Amino acid sequence: MKIAPSILSADFANLERDIKMVEKAGASYIHVDAMDGQFVDNLTLGPNIVQAIRPHTKLPLDCHLMISNPEKFIPAFAKAGADIISIHVEATHHIHGALQMIKNEKVSAGVVINPGTSVETIVPVLGDVDLVLVMTVNPGFGGQSFIESAVDKIKTLAHIRKEKGYHFEIEVDGGITDETIGMCKEAGADVFVAGSYIFGSSDEGKAIEKLKEAAKNV
Repeated sequence: MKIAPSILSADFANLERDIKMVEKAGASYIHVDAMDGQFVDNLTLGPNIVQAIRPHTKLPLDCHLMISNPEKFIPAFAKAGADIISIHVEATHHIHGALQMIKNEKVSAGVVINPGTSVETIVPVLGDVDLVLVMTVNPGFGGQSFIESAVDKIKTLAHIRKEKGYHFEIEVDGGITDETIGMCKEAGADVFVAGSYIFGSSDEGKAIEKLKEAAKNV
């Protein structure tokens, strides 16, 4: 089980401090949300931020591209130091080709589905990916409520993974708290993105501990 704190909810004036804090507290990945103001109605972190934080953590940088035509940006994120690049099936006409671009950059490749997108849309590429990210909120802003219908998608992906002998991780992002993490873990999720739950807490380390404890008790 892996916790991936989303720095979208961190203190941007003290990003290095917050990243080191969650690394020390037992985070497995640092989740970086990149948004272009087109695919989603928000504008956030680009390759320059990835490049800036890369020297300050040994943790894998898990870059989630909420970007239209992500092919244009894959090389820049890879060069900046991304370890995982995940792209939305809804954001490109050529999902297989875009995933191959990521692989060609020697970076782990992830595919993402929004709450309104079915697992069936990504079945043809599940054998090619290292990670599948299931959005448990609509993408664009932190602090939203968990969408419970996403749990069935996690179960479906876990079933396909076992049946086909695939090795992708199942990641969930959105509304992850000590109350929602258990149902995702039970359904088959491996990686849990949490932003406001961790960085909105008075003690980030205890928040991570609480998430791990809640998942362990399933």
